[in-house]
Amino acid sequence: DIAKRIEDLLNQTPPKTLLEKLAMLPKLFEFSKYLPKIVKSAPCQEIVNQESPDLSIFPILKCWPLDGKDGEGRFITLPMVFTKDPETGRPNCGMYRIQIYDKVTTGMHWHIHKDGARHFDKYKKLGKQMPAAIAVGCDPAVIYASTAPLPEAIDEMLFAGFLRREPVEMVKCITSDIMVPARSELVIEGYINTEEKRIEGPFGDHTGFYSPADYYPVFHVTCITHRKDLIYPATIVGKPPMEDCYMGKATERIFLPLMKLDFPEIVDINLPMEGVFHNAALISIKKSYPGHARKIIHGLWGKGQMMFSKLLIIVDDNVDVQDISYTAWRVLNNVDWKRDVVIADGPLDDLDHSANFPRYGSKMGIDATTKTREEGMMRDWPEEIYMSKDIKDLVDKKWKEYGF
Repeated sequence: DIAKRIEDLLNQTPPKTLLEKLAMLPKLFEFSKYLPKIVKSAPCQEIVNQESPDLSIFPILKCWPLDGKDGEGRFITLPMVFTKDPETGRPNCGMYRIQIYDKVTTGMHWHIHKDGARHFDKYKKLGKQMPAAIAVGCDPAVIYASTAPLPEAIDEMLFAGFLRREPVEMVKCITSDIMVPARSELVIEGYINTEEKRIEGPFGDHTGFYSPADYYPVFHVTCITHRKDLIYPATIVGKPPMEDCYMGKATERIFLPLMKLDFPEIVDINLPMEGVFHNAALISIKKSYPGHARKIIHGLWGKGQMMFSKLLIIVDDNVDVQDISYTAWRVLNNVDWKRDVVIADGPLDDLDHSANFPRYGSKMGIDATTKTREEGMMRDWPEEIYMSKDIKDLVDKKWKEYGF
């Protein structure tokens, strides 16, 4: 339903006449009515502790035995981190794990490719402290939106409003002008000294391995607000399938229309859980010319978070990529490993431990589509075996007679 709504919203040709422009107004109005709504009072500020904020009073989990220095790490695992671009004022919300150091300091684990890290770099160049706020516990649409691979120009809270079909109420923090969801359970306000870093990690991550300890920015708490009847939410990530896998599968479905906007030949995509969403993608396309699959491979490596994909497998549009067994059969039968494999170097996800260097290494694209003579296939491509319809109908008709 959500993917269809996005597809309908995006499937608009540029208006040429006044009537066409007027016809687009309902679509534009639908999106605009989900803009965040500013409120002056909020459930998340029923209790305000600015004098002596203390993170130790909350049930923040240690998830895995070796988490944190000396295995003493407690992490907020569903944090929505709110920051603001110091140049444009544009807000951002991302989910970056938060390690608790003591009552009033935490780590801020954002990777260099993330919007929060870009905001940090801008504050650092300006020589200013960076205000930020960590919200914990909102409705599922808001939590999901903080993980969604949105273009930088799209506000995550606008997207959350679109998902939930009503605006997200936002309230100004007590100690800064950062806006946070008014119905959060808990809000941790503070700042980041752009000249300060501290060892963060290790942490048992969604890859199923511990991400190593490294230096990351430090968040200083200035105020903690929360509901009177606070409920603290958390998740534990690890070897798939875990809870976060289903958020990843939601992204796969919801953002397929956006992918088709740039690549209309794409039919479907499957991000297998075993690939932890940045290690493998199965993609079916309507192939229409020689080299079409390679065009998709290189194009996707140049688009947003798809740049992290270590393995892209392209198949014909008659392959159901949600059927991994059938897809594997087609790939293993259709591929000549010298002719059909593309190896390239490029950016990798921060959590990829297999490459020689952090965030950079090799990736592979596989063209498992039917080959043409222009692509070097000098033999006739064989037909796939299918049972004839009349035999299938006959068996269906006599099924009960067979005693089954």
